[in-house]
Amino acid sequence: MGELSTKYKSGILFFLFVTGILVLFFLIGNNMDFTFTKPPSVAVGTMAPDFSLPDLEGKTVSLSDFRGKLVLLNIWATWCRPCIDEMPSIEKLYKKFNQDDFQILAVSIDTKGKKAVYPFMKLYNLHFKALLDKRGAVQKAYQATGVPESFIIDKNGIIIQKVIGSFDWSSPEIFQYLKKQLDKPYVKKQ
Repeated sequence: MGELSTKYKSGILFFLFVTGILVLFFLIGNNMDFTFTKPPSVAVGTMAPDFSLPDLEGKTVSLSDFRGKLVLLNIWATWCRPCIDEMPSIEKLYKKFNQDDFQILAVSIDTKGKKAVYPFMKLYNLHFKALLDKRGAVQKAYQATGVPESFIIDKNGIIIQKVIGSFDWSSPEIFQYLKKQLDKPYVKKQ
């Protein structure tokens, strides 16, 4: 009699397992966007994902607008202490290379958008381009694990450096590195 109850329990477990597998396949079959593959890696040497976001004036800005320019993409937030710490060095970088083929895109992930970012930019006397990403789409697209996280994107749209955490963007070594990158040609694709 004890054997029968063990067979009965095994049968129930097998039935539940098969039912679970069938439900999973049903859910996958009804969701055409479902996939087991992970998104392409965003790493040094890969094409930077394009995006479009509003700036503080409400104008839509796309990364692709700056093809042919060297871009520093900085993902940050007004509430992030390391972000605040690195902003003066980003401003120095902006002042140094503003007249060259160089663009800073500071993508704020603040959920309050312009209400948080505009006063911050004024308070710290920052003049580079700030973009508003209340939903964190760029942070997700670039697989950023936190803030600040920065990417240097070459004139052809390729990520050439990734920096996690706060960084001094005003050092002579960075200026020299960026100057060298600016001297490289832009290969316009037909």
